[in-house]
Amino acid sequence: MNAQTPPSPDAAGATPVMAQYFQAKASQPDALVFFRMGDFYELFFEDAQKAAATLGITLTARGQHGGSPIPMAGVPAHAMEAYLAKLIRAGFKVAVCDQLEDAETAKRRGGSKAVVRRDVVRVVTPGTLTEDGLLDARGANRLAAVSVRAGSAAVASVELSTGEVECFAITVGGLASALAALGPSEILVPDRLFADAAVSEALKAAGGFVQPMPGALAEPGASEARLKRLYGVDTLDGFGPLSGAEISALGLIAAHLETTQAGRVPVLSAPRRAGEADVMIIDPATRISLEIERATSGAREGSLAAAIDRTVTSPGARLLSARLARPLLDPAAIDVRLDAVAWFCERRPQRQRLRDTLRAMPDMARGLSRLALGRGGPRDLGALRDGLGIGEAVCGLFVDAREPLVEPPAEIAAAVAALDLNLLPQLAAFRDLLANGLGADLPTLTRDGGFVSPGVRPELDHARALRDDSRRVIAALEAQLAGESGVSLKIRHNAVLGYFVETTARAAEPLMTAPLNATFIHRQTLANQVRFTTVELAELDAKIAQAAERALAIELETFEAWRSAAIEVAREVMGAAQAAATLDVGAALAEWADDVGATRPVLDRSTAFEAEAACHPVVEAAVRRAGDAFTPNDCRLDGAGVGGPRLSIVTGPNMAGKSTFLRQNALLAVLAQSGCFVPAKRFRLGVVDRLFSRVGAGDDLARGRSTFMMEMVETAAILTQATPRSLVILDEIGRGTATYDGLAIAWACAEALHETNRCRALFATHYHELAVLEGRLAHVSNLSLKAREWNGDLIFLHEAGPGAADRSYGVQVAKLAGVPPGVVARARQVLERLEKEASGPANLDELPLFAAVAEPEARFGPSKVEEALQVLDPDGMSPREAMDALYRLKGLLG
Repeated sequence: MNAQTPPSPDAAGATPVMAQYFQAKASQPDALVFFRMGDFYELFFEDAQKAAATLGITLTARGQHGGSPIPMAGVPAHAMEAYLAKLIRAGFKVAVCDQLEDAETAKRRGGSKAVVRRDVVRVVTPGTLTEDGLLDARGANRLAAVSVRAGSAAVASVELSTGEVECFAITVGGLASALAALGPSEILVPDRLFADAAVSEALKAAGGFVQPMPGALAEPGASEARLKRLYGVDTLDGFGPLSGAEISALGLIAAHLETTQAGRVPVLSAPRRAGEADVMIIDPATRISLEIERATSGAREGSLAAAIDRTVTSPGARLLSARLARPLLDPAAIDVRLDAVAWFCERRPQRQRLRDTLRAMPDMARGLSRLALGRGGPRDLGALRDGLGIGEAVCGLFVDAREPLVEPPAEIAAAVAALDLNLLPQLAAFRDLLANGLGADLPTLTRDGGFVSPGVRPELDHARALRDDSRRVIAALEAQLAGESGVSLKIRHNAVLGYFVETTARAAEPLMTAPLNATFIHRQTLANQVRFTTVELAELDAKIAQAAERALAIELETFEAWRSAAIEVAREVMGAAQAAATLDVGAALAEWADDVGATRPVLDRSTAFEAEAACHPVVEAAVRRAGDAFTPNDCRLDGAGVGGPRLSIVTGPNMAGKSTFLRQNALLAVLAQSGCFVPAKRFRLGVVDRLFSRVGAGDDLARGRSTFMMEMVETAAILTQATPRSLVILDEIGRGTATYDGLAIAWACAEALHETNRCRALFATHYHELAVLEGRLAHVSNLSLKAREWNGDLIFLHEAGPGAADRSYGVQVAKLAGVPPGVVARARQVLERLEKEASGPANLDELPLFAAVAEPEARFGPSKVEEALQVLDPDGMSPREAMDALYRLKGLLG
């Protein structure tokens, strides 16, 4: 998608139709051009070759250009979406060049040789999809943009299918976490930023299609002008104090939408702004490790989102995923969400009625977006009509169940108000317009007609009657003419003459003489038949021929009026759609809480972490499906070291559940700060600002990183970024290298987390030597996952308790895994000998603490020169300013 496209063949000497193609290709040189010709979209030259190879369709040839056959491939217009989806997944952009008029209109405009007008009506990219057939109904499809100005960074995003716009002011180091939280399908990046190592690393970790953009499009002045055009405003003050980086990022999105939507203006919300101080920061490695939105396989099944999702609407599922992706930091804001869940938990019958009503709720936001972009159809209007009607029914449920002196929580009350048409007269009038005007059985496409109810437009009813009753009208005229003439005749039709009167040659004689020849006008004589017309028949023929066309024209006119009316109330419709999703999420989380016995967490600004009888939400669900019981565990940490240890060293056998225990506690924090109940008897959490997980092994060979190197890179990120409010889970640090090297690294990391980062941490290890840290550091404790040997076999209890494990039982686990008995027996012999001979690392008890070791000259983080470079904006500096900056940098080197 990002590759440079070779120049297209020269357009000189092209036919009029191919000249149109060359013009379309010149406007979008890096896209495959879908060129509409009748019932097909055709591709030519190199586009055809690429599409044929990707889609598995036939590559043919059409005529010649420049003395050579023109390669051609085509797809049926009615099946275009399926082919588009495959091309987009393969990384292509597709420019759709459509016919802007039919052949008859072209002939009337320019004669028989006129060429039908065509132009690019849309450029399809991964981040600009709006069709249901190209989208995951329960997943967001975001277009993101990155900008860096004067050392500050910003990420903007738009969900074009729903109109949601967000903007995040962050540091350059926070780009990876911000992009990972959004999970964009496409990322717009000014080309100059590819030279920035931090930006490049963030883009690689994000995983979406990266679209380079000219740097000029990111200039704040031009970006501000485009934003004003996009929103139709004279000033951006209403959006808050946007930084230069935020304006640039939003401006890139505006520029991309101008190009891809060919002038169509989408309905967008005002940018919702946030910063690193508003949400929990979760880096890409941690997000993958914890399987928050996707399992490690890439599928949704097996993730945290899938395990707790009980939503009954697609917008509700998307909102739940968005909340899990970006947990909040403000306890008060989190409590607003928790209040809604608690209210639904206490009212099961009302919750069930609400969920039953919401099941029929259509995706209003996506329907509205398609209507605004000119891609919507009658069913999208039907979605708005039905959705607003269901919203009214939802309001009725709350009115009927209203409890004296008990008001619903703020989140629920606001959502109900956004659905109450009594409070929104303009939206109520729009709903009534559609309820009275739209038919019950709606076609997919406007050109199919039949979606306007009878009685709405009298002229439409008349045209339909003439179109649909033509046989009856013709039969009546035939009987009338036969009766008046006394001749046996028939009214027939063909494509050349239209309607005509036909009779035998002998019976025709009276019709050709006075007085009947004044009525019957001779048209054609055949061997055995003579054909006539009459003035009345000719007029009727014209009316019938035009009736279907006229009926469709009236319906299209009506549709456009309704589409414009929808855009007029777009803000209210978007608010209603968001309100329905909010209610769905609150009720769904209450449903899940009831299913698993989850409880309301207590959140504050302390550094406490107190979990009692907690379960892993995903593993516990899997165990329950298998008919078994999950063993709950307690965990207590406190960054201040008052209510519990700051750092717990977790030991125990392989397969005993250490990784599950670690991830379980990290997921409790994600759930609680997302506004969900948690699977625990009791849970108190001081809000976590950054969550880190270093669990499991993996490599990145494409970037030259071994498994151990990846482990160290992720560990380095934790040690340099974790704060006293962070939560860290680490598993098997140092296991990828030699024993003493690994032990040394693990020991030093544990001390650093305790003494320098001072964060809450769970540190799982098989280095039992680390157990001595409990007696050496003030706020360290030992935890172990219990197991028992019975008749030579190992039984896992999955219980976490105080104290260190004395063995890892690796040989027993190898036996359970099916390692051949001879190998297991030999391993036992070797282990016994090693245990007899090993004296262990000498004098570990005499090591000074981490804090007592002299800090090496090398420092974590950027140097003074790097910090100074970070804030420079080379593109915005004059030559004199650049020279001054160079001297300042030289001075910093000392």
